[in-house]
Amino acid sequence: MDEITRLSMLQKPNGPVDVVLDTDAYNEIDDQYAIAYLIRSEDELHLKALYAAPFAPVYNKKVDSVQDGLEKSYLEIFKVLKMIGREDLNNIVFRGSEEFLADEKTPVISDAAKDLAERAMKYTSENPLYVIAIGAITNVASALLLNPEIAERMVVIWLGGHSFEWPDNHEFNCFQDVAAVRVVFDRTPVVLIPCKGVVSAFSTTKYELEHWLKGQNEFCDYLYEITAEHAAENKRGPYWSKPIWDVTAVAWLLKGKFMDDRLEPAPIAEYDDRWAFDRTRPLVRYVYNIRRDALMGDLFEKLRR
Repeated sequence: MDEITRLSMLQKPNGPVDVVLDTDAYNEIDDQYAIAYLIRSEDELHLKALYAAPFAPVYNKKVDSVQDGLEKSYLEIFKVLKMIGREDLNNIVFRGSEEFLADEKTPVISDAAKDLAERAMKYTSENPLYVIAIGAITNVASALLLNPEIAERMVVIWLGGHSFEWPDNHEFNCFQDVAAVRVVFDRTPVVLIPCKGVVSAFSTTKYELEHWLKGQNEFCDYLYEITAEHAAENKRGPYWSKPIWDVTAVAWLLKGKFMDDRLEPAPIAEYDDRWAFDRTRPLVRYVYNIRRDALMGDLFEKLRR
């Protein structure tokens, strides 16, 4: 891909766009917020597919294996769709990979990877498909390996890794499948939204959730409960705050001024939980600041509908 094409694709779009969402929905509690936020933003984001992403039982005991994480994420997507009254979207939900990439050349075949490899061919570099990825990007990397032609037909917006200034890059979405990160960053335009040092500022508290969400509707009550339960299970104490990480990847595509970004050479995900840097690498769009209050307000307003 020539650099002029890449730079054009990395511009924030002006009008409504087609998107797919790749989510490890059962891993934590923020994916549920992100799914609903995306669907409630349908005047700007036209959802074409939902992909269940795998995750490993590393930091929680909710699953027994990567395969179990994938299956429970798949089922959680349907649960969210039912609670927000959008079961009409059930037919665009696809199972993803049951394992992570073994290397940087071999795809993991799944319904999600096959759908993306085919679906993205309907788009162009002038009118790309936007892939919002909020988990390990195994499905996205596998689609690129299955069909390299889609690299110039899509833009990946990925929540993953930590900020370039953070002392390490031991981040869940990244370290589970470093090979997938390397495949995606080497092949297609990426908007990188780092976790610690950037999105960690997008936090809420029990009292804010009680005020704005609790009692508004069934789904808002569900979000309040699972967020409070997560804080209790992780022994965060009475003064806890919780980043709602995944919402930010959806928000980058919206018209509101919710974050600040800049162009940077694509970092290299190393297998020792570090970013490596080479100034000659192709550019990515790097988010370095979240405008927390504006984005939280937009999120709460849409969830309360």
